[in-house]
Amino acid sequence: MQDNKPDAAPAEIIAALFMRHPLWEDALALLLGTAMVALGIAFYSHAGLLTGGTVGLAFLFKYLADWPFGLVFFALNLPFYLLAIWRMGWAFTLRTFCAVALVSLLAELTPHWIGFAELNIYYAALFGGFAMGVGLLMLFRHRASLGGVNILALYLQERFGLRAGAVQMGIDASIVLAALFVVPLDKVLLSVLGAVALNLVLAINHRAGRYMGVS
Repeated sequence: MQDNKPDAAPAEIIAALFMRHPLWEDALALLLGTAMVALGIAFYSHAGLLTGGTVGLAFLFKYLADWPFGLVFFALNLPFYLLAIWRMGWAFTLRTFCAVALVSLLAELTPHWIGFAELNIYYAALFGGFAMGVGLLMLFRHRASLGGVNILALYLQERFGLRAGAVQMGIDASIVLAALFVVPLDKVLLSVLGAVALNLVLAINHRAGRYMGVS
């Protein structure tokens, strides 16, 4: 009689890879991911740096007009929800809306919870970028994003197989270069370093087919 056990193990492994995240895991990922992003934003805000995407645009408005970062970031993302609903579905859009709202709130609250007696600007650029990259990675793996360019990058990856990290890197670089009119050159160059650090985390870890948990 043939033993089917050797064939069962691979089948169980494949089923486990596609196991759906329970609701509490999605909620925890949203909280931790947005907290990491908010921490990176606090680093950048204290050092006078910026990054790409709608986060970078919100920084530009903050530096130009002293508008509240959280409010501007939330408002900038509103037009992108239509694309998210159309191409990514209501579940993704709802998670993304919650993530954007949390980052908008935590970005305003984090500077009241932590302070920097001294923050090396090179450290802020590099590890602020890493922190935001890790936060975004958590959101992406639980079918959420920070809206704006993130939605566009995820759509292009799912539709055409383009790496989300590579797409976002190109757009982010353009936004950071536009900051030359707002931020001193040395800080723009450090912002480029931070954008590379952020997108390097995504380019290495967020590839189509590498992570198969679903939300």
